[in-house]
Amino acid sequence: MSATPAVPLTAVLFDFGGTLDSDGIPWKARFFRLWSEEIGELEPERFDRAFYEADDALVGNLPADLPLAATAGRLAAGLANGLSAGHGSACERVASRFCKEARDHLAGSVRLLERLASRYRLAVVSNFYGNLAAVCAEAGLPPAIAAVIDSASVGAEKPDPRIFEAALCAVGARPSEALFVGDSLARDMAGARALGMRHAWIAGDQNGDSPTGCCPQDTILKRLADLEQVIA
Repeated sequence: MSATPAVPLTAVLFDFGGTLDSDGIPWKARFFRLWSEEIGELEPERFDRAFYEADDALVGNLPADLPLAATAGRLAAGLANGLSAGHGSACERVASRFCKEARDHLAGSVRLLERLASRYRLAVVSNFYGNLAAVCAEAGLPPAIAAVIDSASVGAEKPDPRIFEAALCAVGARPSEALFVGDSLARDMAGARALGMRHAWIAGDQNGDSPTGCCPQDTILKRLADLEQVIA
């Protein structure tokens, strides 16, 4: 963690995708693996284009109460269109397997946040589609968190400081009193650093044995579960 200030920590803010629902592996990488396993080898650049188009098409266009399974299903269908892979059983299997993996991780995250909630004010801050609160509620997160900040509702995406400021306001904390936990160097770590927030990167296994953070002395975690040891 870079230049840790003496100010006591009062709030911990979490990214959602790749952080609470996976140990450092973003949605795009997970969908790529699942599609490859279902339909065979994919050209990464073509997949990336299809994913970003499908992802962008959902922003602000989903019902606020849409659950995770339906969200993943719509994203998988958009990907299928972009990849010309059809909407058959492969698409359904990808969405189903994605949700199974996400829910397994979310169950552990709920237990972690429940323990942290007795000591810190917690919030989830994510670039999402407008239905993040419903997805968090479905996972059982609300009892442990004070706020859910969805980029589609705020009108600003990380690393824009406005989404971080909205979260800090919601938990009643100054930047120096908060820690941001996320899996993206460009969005989560850079955005938190710009506001003077402490930050912890969930690097996972995809960044090698010795991943490099955005700042000297950064806190770099393989698993979200390791966070308790850092802020104990």
